Amino acid sequence: MSLRARLRQGSILAAPGVYDAFSALMVERAGFEAAYLSGASVAYTRLGRPDIGLVTFPEMLGTISAISERVSIPVIVDADTGFGNALNTLRTVRELERAGAAAIQLEDQTFPKRCGHLDGKTVVPSAEMVGKLKAALDARRNAATLIVARTDAVATEGVEAALERSERYLEAGADVLFIEALRSQEEMRTATARFASRVPLLANMVEGGKTPLHSVQELQEIGYALAIFPGGTVRALAHALQAYFTTLRTDGGNARNMARMLDFHQLNDVIGTPAMMAVGRQYEASR
Repeated sequence: MSLRARLRQGSILAAPGVYDAFSALMVERAGFEAAYLSGASVAYTRLGRPDIGLVTFPEMLGTISAISERVSIPVIVDADTGFGNALNTLRTVRELERAGAAAIQLEDQTFPKRCGHLDGKTVVPSAEMVGKLKAALDARRNAATLIVARTDAVATEGVEAALERSERYLEAGADVLFIEALRSQEEMRTATARFASRVPLLANMVEGGKTPLHSVQELQEIGYALAIFPGGTVRALAHALQAYFTTLRTDGGNARNMARMLDFHQLNDVIGTPAMMAVGRQYEASR
């Protein structure tokens, strides 16, 4: 089922954040129907740096290519600002779609952008963003590929201005609207009251961020069609690694860590080693 068709079903769709093929595989094995390739999470894990516009287009392209080869669930790709102007956006969308992206998210921040829940953001004129969205829509080859329009204007221009920008992005043809960093449930309900009957709305759940945390069931009641948890995977990983390395350094071994680990054989089962070895044996030379 395409992501577009799934969003039409009425029940909210949850998409955990991923940063590589392994994390996407774990999301798929957990039973989720979609994943969100987070630019922030790629910055955290690949660069060990914050989400301040350091991740490049080739890094995101290579990551979605590896993910698409490994999992079958649809993946929403964070394409930041399109990595440049409207011409850059044309190339960004074409190549991400070709690499397997089911949806491509573009935002109206200036470059270098930063995490939507950090202070100090700035946004481009709405007309410039409309041009990028039109370029994105012209660039896609498959009507099932969704274009997600994100505005960060709440922080710089206020809620009403962000809603007006969203109107313009919807008029330009955006398939999903993402109004970033709404600061209360009241603001969230204002957004859904205006748009939810016309277009799927995306909610971004950032642990410790500006938007209050809600469960997917609560977000559906508010009016959202899609909920992403972009950095939660890395935050959980960081917590687990802190505990793991602390114990390993203290004990000099992993006896106490074993209850919180997969052993060699269990991990190989997860990543499909036995099945791949079986495939390889089909191509071995006859003896």
